[in-house]
Amino acid sequence: MNFLHASLVTVICLGMATHSWGETLSLRDCLQKAHDNNPVLKNAVWDSRIAEENSRLASVARYPRVDVNAGYTMQLEPQAVKINGLTAETQEPEFAFGGIAATYTIYDFGRRDARIRQADAYTGAASQDFLFNKGNVTLQVIEAYFRILEAGRLIQSANQEVTQITEHRRVAQVMFEEGVVTRNDVLQAEVRLASARQKLLTVTNSRENGWLLLNFLTGSEPAFRGELDDATALIVVDPSAAGAANSPINRHDIKAQKQTLEAREFEVKEIRENYLPEIYTRLGMDYVQNDKVREQAIFSATLGIRVNLFDGYASQAAHEKAVKQHSKQQDAINLTEQRARLEIATARNDTVVAKERIGVAEAAIKQSAENLRINKERYQERVGIASEVLDAQALVAQTKSDYYRALYDYQTSTARLQNALGEL
Repeated sequence: MNFLHASLVTVICLGMATHSWGETLSLRDCLQKAHDNNPVLKNAVWDSRIAEENSRLASVARYPRVDVNAGYTMQLEPQAVKINGLTAETQEPEFAFGGIAATYTIYDFGRRDARIRQADAYTGAASQDFLFNKGNVTLQVIEAYFRILEAGRLIQSANQEVTQITEHRRVAQVMFEEGVVTRNDVLQAEVRLASARQKLLTVTNSRENGWLLLNFLTGSEPAFRGELDDATALIVVDPSAAGAANSPINRHDIKAQKQTLEAREFEVKEIRENYLPEIYTRLGMDYVQNDKVREQAIFSATLGIRVNLFDGYASQAAHEKAVKQHSKQQDAINLTEQRARLEIATARNDTVVAKERIGVAEAAIKQSAENLRINKERYQERVGIASEVLDAQALVAQTKSDYYRALYDYQTSTARLQNALGEL
């Protein structure tokens, strides 16, 4: 018994000594800190930035390609021609060369535009994925915030239970010493007191773990502690009216999936058009050091067409792969929509039930308090038994715990409903 009491005191003292308690934190403050410092969001934002660079990379096809080359060649023997038995060299044995050329694709039957629009679609999908992650982090912060508040209320209830049982144990001890009751009443009180202290340790640990999670989500130091605003409440929507058709059209994950599907469509189009020719133009200047010719620098302009005739069936395989990826993406959208509707329906049910639980628990608290008062009076008047008092005290603690859980479950289930609808 003394060991449990010492353990409880040690945990509370260590918590007070090792953690720094700061200013009052509203839910809005925590959400802002999470949006600014959450490590998951910091990592996710890189996907959007990389997608933007990929889009930029695809758009370079709109510009001409300019290449410069230069070098120096040394030959064992210079090239020469034979004319009427005479040999005449046509180049120097050692010579420098260089050139510059600009090549531009005039028309490729839409391959370039499809590639650019594909990259743009992936960029949009990455942006929607980031917003989806942001919504999930927002939900996690809300749940952690209210769980800490709930744990605080449960700690208060557990402390009250410990106080009540301690007082009952004192009364039982006095009555035992007076010879009115047996030692069994005292032992029952001791056992119930130990159980209440264990419950207090459990909910205290739950609050500590809640703070660790909230600090991770908001990018704060693990040891940080603050005073949360117990009056915080979400703007609650009517669960029976919100998203009446279970429509998940506002969800960012579905929007991201649809953007990816659009990118897959452009990918199929791009690969399909690889079978068509490409019309290009080239402007260039090529220089070769050679004293034996009149023109050492040649300026040229070319209008050409090129088409691949055979690539070992690579284009055909790539096309089949793109078609299958497009079909898979369509099925992925259907799966995501089904899961979203399940989340909406589940969250709506949880919200409705939690609201009803609040009313039931409020009435139960009043009834349990009256039941405790009656049983305490009966015991002190020696017409009741100790176990009835202990049961009544446990019932009061249970009804308070049920009320606090229902109250904060209502808040978190409302947040889950809004997140499931894509409105958080």
